[in-house]
Amino acid sequence: MSAAKSLRHGMRGHGRYAARHAEAWLAGSAYESWPIEEVWKEYQKSSTQDLRNYLMEKFLPLVRYNAERIYARLPDEVDIEDLMSAGLFGLMDAIDAFDLERKVKFETYCAPRIRGAILDELRSMDWVPRLVRHRTSKVEHARQKIEMETGEEASDQQVAQRLGVPFEEFEKYKRDSVAVNTISLTRKCFGSDGTRELREIDVIRDETQRNPLRMLQSRDLREMMTKGLSRAERLIVILYYYEGMTMKEIGSTLALSESRVSQMHSSILARLKAQMQHKMKELEDDGGDD
Repeated sequence: MSAAKSLRHGMRGHGRYAARHAEAWLAGSAYESWPIEEVWKEYQKSSTQDLRNYLMEKFLPLVRYNAERIYARLPDEVDIEDLMSAGLFGLMDAIDAFDLERKVKFETYCAPRIRGAILDELRSMDWVPRLVRHRTSKVEHARQKIEMETGEEASDQQVAQRLGVPFEEFEKYKRDSVAVNTISLTRKCFGSDGTRELREIDVIRDETQRNPLRMLQSRDLREMMTKGLSRAERLIVILYYYEGMTMKEIGSTLALSESRVSQMHSSILARLKAQMQHKMKELEDDGGDD
């Protein structure tokens, strides 16, 4: 682990502790009774650790304020205390660089530095390259602008034309942007009536699993459709309706001409229709007897 990462890791622990104990610490500080300008003058003369710690604790609420404003626009996976820890680096830099001679309030001076440190931390947490983020933002902005102008959904061709890029390059933009947004499967999905919270993983649909009831129905239907058919006729039904093969492909598989396969298919449909009508009549008769 690098020295910067080690320092940041240590500061995260300090940030959490400081956030909880700042008020109590300030109340017991000897500098609390001093005018703030005197504190700054003394710090710029001596730069003692005690004065630095006092200023850090005094202006810690600014870190929380800026962290909360940024956090409000972020997904749930981001920890606000991590943002505060990053903001402390900005506060430290602002304290060291602050100059009373500029006649600027420290609160005004340090806010951009705190926000900048938090945003730098967010960028370091983001695994998507900034170029991809920038391209994705441009695509979405162009799409929204077209839809506002026309009142209709923008096509990919329109967006590519608005951006002034070849369609092949626009397709690459789209492919890259697919991986931009990720979510945690353990994050809260929505509230429930019970005590247990529903997570994304609890409600996500598993497309790889097949419904047992559907599987039984499909098997029964296939057996009913192919009952009484010859081997070649059963293969035609299965290959055409279940495997999605064309008449020509089925003919090549069964060594039959395409016209012969089509003829047999029409004959099979006619017989199946007759069978289904017979089954329906039986069911209606059974219902009438009940």
